[in-house]
This record gives sequence, structure tokens and C-alpha cells, in this order.
Amino acid sequence: MTAAFDTLAAARDLESAGMDRAHAEAVAGAIRAGQGELATRGDLDALRTATQADLAAVRGDITGLRWIVGINIAISLATLAAVLAMAFRG
Repeated sequence: MTAAFDTLAAARDLESAGMDRAHAEAVAGAIRAGQGELATRGDLDALRTATQADLAAVRGDITGLRWIVGINIAISLATLAAVLAMAFRG
């Protein structure tokens, strides 16, 4: 959850630190405007969960591809062995 930013309090703090009012209000406004671009802990957790799910799906795809490649290699070797056996028989 994003915490609310009190621009009035921030501007007053900046003004009390020696900044003139117009600059203090501009800085506080810029900070407030920039807050919409920040990621929250919840955003990062959701991204982590989605990324882990995507990786699990990719791992499953890779496992499936290994089986397919393995079966194709076995079929190819069996076919080659049969062709060679027929070639040397006669």
C-alpha cells in the first residue's frame, strides 16, 4: 500500500529550513507527482510470483522437449540400425 504524501507539510518543512515558499511548494509537488512511478512491496511480490510461474512453465516445456528429442533420437538410431542391417545382408 502506498503511503500518502503530505505536500503541505513537506512544503512547510522545506520553507522552515530556509527555502522560499514557491520553491518549497514546487519541490513538494514534484515529489508527489513522482510517487505514482514507484513500485510498492506488493508490486514486487506480484512480479516475483508471476516470474516464478513463468519459469516453472518454461521448465515444463524444456522437460517435454527433452522427451521429444530423446524419442526422435531413439527412432532415428533404430531406423539407421535397420537400414545398415539390410545393407550389409545383401
